[in-house]
Order: sequence, then C-alpha cells, then structure tokens
Amino acid sequence: MNTLTRAKRWIGKHLILGLGILVLIYTFVPIAIVVLMSFNDSSKSRNVYKFQQFTFDNWLHPGRWADGMLDSVMLSIYIALCATVIATILGTLAAFAMVRHRFVGRKAANIIIFLPMASPEIVMGSSLLALFVAAGFGGQLGFWTILIAHVMFCLSFVVVTVKARLSGLDDNLEQAAMDLYATEAQTFWRVTFPLVLPGIVGAALLSFSLSFDDFIITNLNSGQEVTFPMFVYGANQRGVPMEVNVIGTAMFVIAITIVLVGELARRRQEKALAA
Repeated sequence: MNTLTRAKRWIGKHLILGLGILVLIYTFVPIAIVVLMSFNDSSKSRNVYKFQQFTFDNWLHPGRWADGMLDSVMLSIYIALCATVIATILGTLAAFAMVRHRFVGRKAANIIIFLPMASPEIVMGSSLLALFVAAGFGGQLGFWTILIAHVMFCLSFVVVTVKARLSGLDDNLEQAAMDLYATEAQTFWRVTFPLVLPGIVGAALLSFSLSFDDFIITNLNSGQEVTFPMFVYGANQRGVPMEVNVIGTAMFVIAITIVLVGELARRRQEKALAA
C-alpha cells in the first residue's frame, strides 16, 4: 500500500472527528474569551477588551455593578422565568393535542406553529408593536407587553420540542400499563409523563435562554423597561463594564450544570431499570 493510499484512508477515518473538533473550537473560543474577561481589571484602560490584569473584583463586588445593570439582570431573569412557565405549560398541552388527537385544522395548526420560528425577529417585533398600539397599549408598553411577546415566540419552540419527544414514544408502553389495569390518569402520570419529561425540561431550558437573550423584539415592545440585553447594547456606546462578562460566565456555568445534572440523573435511571 503506497503512502498516498494510506493518507487517503487516514483522512477518511478522521475527517468527521477533525471537523467536529474545529466546530467545537469555533463555538467555545468566544465563550472562553468571555470567561477570561470576567477576571480582567480594566479600570486603568478604556480598552475594556484588552486583558490588563487578573482580578477577582468583578466577581466579589457585585455592589459595584453600575447604572442599573443588576436591576436589568433581575428583570430579564424574572421575565424569562414567567415566560418559560407559561409557554411550557401551553406548549406542552398544544403538543399533546397535535400528536394524540385528530381535529379540524390540525394540519393548518402544525404549519402555523412554525411561523414565529421562521419569521424574522424584526418583523415579529414590529407586528407585535402595531398590535399593542392598535389595542390601546401604545402608552403602556412595559413588563406585560414584553412578557406577552416572549411567551408568543417561546411557545413555538416548546411545541416543536415536545412534539418531537412525543412522536418518538412507544405506544406499547402505555398499552401495557392499561392492560395491567392502570387507569388513564395513572398511565399518564406514571408512564407517559416521565417519558415526555426530558423533552419538556429541554423545551423549558430553551425557552428561558431565548427569553433572557432576546433583544430585537424586546426593544420594540419594552417601553421604559430595560432588560439585560438592552443594557448591554446601551452600555456599548460608552464602554461595556467587565461585570457583563461575569453575568455571561455565570449563565453559561449554570446551563452546563443543569445539563450535566440531567444527564447524570438519566444515566442513573437507566442503570436502575437495567438492574
């Protein structure tokens, strides 16, 4: 076997792995920079994204967070939690209805549910603003209009995620439970719901991330309220404080922790079932 053939085989075996590693590097390098800058002391320089000196001050002194940043973070978290709870409940119910029931307009509903996901955010945001103004809420834009907007675009993602989980379930498990004299309620809570729960949790985490991170739709319908993405946009005009990177790092660590805990719980459950 000549060298060229060996090289081709080696490339063929390792190409996918190499591309995967490159994608991971491309994804995590910006996150690594955010983590690094959360420990940067930029007090002696106006260039906030040039690493000056290592410090824990950005983490240890949250009281220094200036110009309402902490208030904007708390507002974003509160809106994201409320939007997540509402969208997850409504979206899960809608997903069950679309997968488990037949009704007039079911196909049309499946198509319509994708529209908020496919529409550009600027179109959706301006349309919601026009709706609120036409409904007489033009002078009352604020928390409630933001919440309604966030629930609307999170709802589609919840429905799609939970639908995917429901479509992959084995109906034989539920039929077996009912053959063993379980009632419909018992079958749902002891068989169906635990199997669908990972999809519901995933949809809830996705909704929270989308709501917390949204800027365009929120900016058009926020009135005088300032969420964290809006604060960052405004602060960029005069220099982003390093504490912004602290928030980004904290959110990333929390997200990774939730995913790891969920994965460990899933593996323990699988081992218990296998035993």
